[in-house]
Amino acid sequence: MSRESERGSGADLPGETAGDAPGEAVLPGALPEALRAELIAFRRDLHMHPELGNQEFRTTAALKARLERAGLEPRVLDIGTGLVCDIGEQGDSVRPVLALRADIDALPIPDTKLGVPYRSTVPDRAHACGHDVHTTVVLGAGLVLAELAKQGQLPRPVRLIFQPAEEVLPGGAPDAIESGVLDGVGRIVGVHCDPRVDAGKIGLRHGAITSACDRLEVSLDGAGGHTARPHLTTDLVTAAAKVVTEVPALVARRIDARSGLAVTWGRVESGHACNVIPQHAELSGTVRCLDLAAWRKAPDLVHGAIQEIADLYRAKSEVNYIRGVPPVVNDPDMTELLREAMELRLGAHSVEDTEQSLGGEDFSWYLEHVPGAMARLGVRTPGERTVRDLHQGDFDADETAITVGVELFTAAALIDGIR
Repeated sequence: MSRESERGSGADLPGETAGDAPGEAVLPGALPEALRAELIAFRRDLHMHPELGNQEFRTTAALKARLERAGLEPRVLDIGTGLVCDIGEQGDSVRPVLALRADIDALPIPDTKLGVPYRSTVPDRAHACGHDVHTTVVLGAGLVLAELAKQGQLPRPVRLIFQPAEEVLPGGAPDAIESGVLDGVGRIVGVHCDPRVDAGKIGLRHGAITSACDRLEVSLDGAGGHTARPHLTTDLVTAAAKVVTEVPALVARRIDARSGLAVTWGRVESGHACNVIPQHAELSGTVRCLDLAAWRKAPDLVHGAIQEIADLYRAKSEVNYIRGVPPVVNDPDMTELLREAMELRLGAHSVEDTEQSLGGEDFSWYLEHVPGAMARLGVRTPGERTVRDLHQGDFDADETAITVGVELFTAAALIDGIR
């Protein structure tokens, strides 16, 4: 018997209330079997046709068509991809909108999965971070909530946000916000697939659940020359090596160690011949940080450390510090809303604590404006021993997670609406 069958036949239609036995839904909005099957097919279609950030035209069109079939009026974002769609009466300041957010873009890596019919059909493109699942979850929740709204059972308006370009620093969230997706929104929730958590469960954490992630590009210039006479040159190779080794240490000693501020280099290039000291060197890497306050200080700290090393070696430095995303800092009340919703649907055993990730997520930009929370959505098949990490070509998700995500969001919207 599949895990979907174990969870029920799907006989509970939107608007009906299931029994109150442990683990059963106690709110309307359980996912019907027909819609469950449709959502799995929808997710597989997205998985087969991944699109990179700001190029999600097919995905946007598919979402728009399905929402319109449900009698809704989605609006394409001003940037040309992504959607916003309202459910229920909007504009009542006493009843602020709850937003459900999904990211819709894929990654520029090949899909290496074998033996599945929904493998990517686009070379060097894959939904290897679960955004196809996030998108399907918000779509499914929207369809269920739209049916409840027709029946007069949606107590408060809800907004669906399908955001492009999460994988492109600083993310598509700022563009979506500029398009007005947060106008009238009082709270926001989201999920992110987690291959370390079993399907049927979510992971929650108060406070920071992800880390800040910025990009760093450094150029060093100076007079080159013969390696026989380094004293007559700006020894750029040595200068670059010192920047690589000393800057992370300097920055770490100038901030509280508990902030987890880390500079890590991914690329160093300089020179073409073994006996020629070059005139130019380039370095690039990332700056990650666990703490929001420390993240705000990071650019000045990094600039200062690089300048000190460059001056010591008489090199001219140019630093391009590219803001990425701040940490996702979960609001305690919104985190507990997700906990309550999940426990009502599947029981207390379905929620577990999760660690703060060093990965970045542009959901954080929304939290600069409104309170909200992100949950880790379990996508590992229970008992599976294969480790499937995010951003890997063999990543896949147990599709029972779609039902879990939909019912999590529908329950959260209903609970939030009656508080």
